[in-house]
Amino acid sequence: MKRARLATAALLLLLALPAHAAGDAASAMPWWGWPLALFLACFVMGIVAVPAGIGGGTLFVPIVGGFFPFHLDFVRGAGLLVALASALAAAPMLLRSGLASLRLALPLALLASASSIAGALLGLALPVSVVQTALGLIVLSIVLLMAVARKSEFPIVAAPDRLSSALALHGVFVDGATRQRIDWQVHRTASGLVVFLGIGVLAGMFGIGAGWANVPALNLLMGAPLKVSAGTSGLVLSLVDSSAAWVYVNRGAVLPMIAVPSVVGMMLGAKIGARLLNVLKGTVIRRMVIAVLLFAGLRALLKGTGVWA
Repeated sequence: MKRARLATAALLLLLALPAHAAGDAASAMPWWGWPLALFLACFVMGIVAVPAGIGGGTLFVPIVGGFFPFHLDFVRGAGLLVALASALAAAPMLLRSGLASLRLALPLALLASASSIAGALLGLALPVSVVQTALGLIVLSIVLLMAVARKSEFPIVAAPDRLSSALALHGVFVDGATRQRIDWQVHRTASGLVVFLGIGVLAGMFGIGAGWANVPALNLLMGAPLKVSAGTSGLVLSLVDSSAAWVYVNRGAVLPMIAVPSVVGMMLGAKIGARLLNVLKGTVIRRMVIAVLLFAGLRALLKGTGVWA
């Protein structure tokens, strides 16, 4: 608990420094200052994002969009690449350990990928202030959802439905914390497919990856174990973000000076985060993410409404 509080305080301090610089002396910053700040911030975000199962973009877009002096379109384009990079960096380790299920991810990601393209086109068509305000509201809704949702570590699924049986959506993994073998299966598959259509729209529109919605949908709705939900969320993100990212690339909304240090920092942090997922308690990570997202969500909302420019 003490380490979690120290890590949260350090991340908030890291965010406050670029915010102060952006307001007071953005022009005085050397050209390499902002890429370096992005690398350090994304490295910390990558460590936190993977165990939380929310994807790097969920933290990246509200934090960088609120505290760095970059246009929101460039931030959203880089956010999709960041979420994609963190998911791909962690995927091999998660698949080997059984914490991610390719069978479970593929049908959900197929629908979410298609709808994410529509979301990306919609997000680029709207005014920046509208998207910034909506982003703040979405992030604060994420905080509320994470705070009140009662995530079950091992949901009880009495029997799989016909669709999940046909798709063979089941598996087994060994919990690294307890060394216990866990057999799992899912239900309410049709409802899950519909929910992931909506998740894809949000992922493309805000460039946040929507991992924050993947985990509750997999865990609370479909009944997958919490760690499997967090691990599989990364696979879904990698497929969904690939589709939406091409829209931003095609529109010229991906700037290498923002994307490259962000992606490198996030990938390095995600490798550490993937190791922590197997041994760290989910409640510790969740509290850290809630604190950071609350701070970033308020900043995005106030920036979009012009209260804190």
